[in-house]
Amino acid sequence: MLTAERTGFWRSRYTLLLDGAQVTTWDSSVWRSGGSFTLQDQTFSVRANGWGTKYTMTDGSGAVVAEAAKVNRKNWTVAAGGRTFDFQRTSVWRNDQQMLHNGMPVGTIRKTSSWTGNLEADLPGLDLPVQIFVLGVLIAVAEAAAAAAAA
Repeated sequence: MLTAERTGFWRSRYTLLLDGAQVTTWDSSVWRSGGSFTLQDQTFSVRANGWGTKYTMTDGSGAVVAEAAKVNRKNWTVAAGGRTFDFQRTSVWRNDQQMLHNGMPVGTIRKTSSWTGNLEADLPGLDLPVQIFVLGVLIAVAEAAAAAAAA
């Protein structure tokens, strides 16, 4: 189980833990939607397009590792490693997500705290950097929604 626990109050930073052990820190971007993290001495950057509907993760050399499309819709996808993974928001009232395979739920992402924005994910079959990318995208979407509500 991968969890994201918010550690900063003024700046959005999350500690990411895999089965209770810290694996990296997600640092949200200040001026653009997205963020970055370092995993096993490799830095990954996540950025959104202008509308916040498509996110791209690149490695340190600038190569695209994963892409998320139709983010913020009920159904959205992540493409990584030559495969496409389908996700679906479970309810209009909640932001919980399901990872689907052939239309059947095989993984989950849920917010564990409305106050802090902490998340937990069970995403079998996804490499760890891609799992972190998925959580990072959902963190960025939540931050963009909060910023829009505050404006």
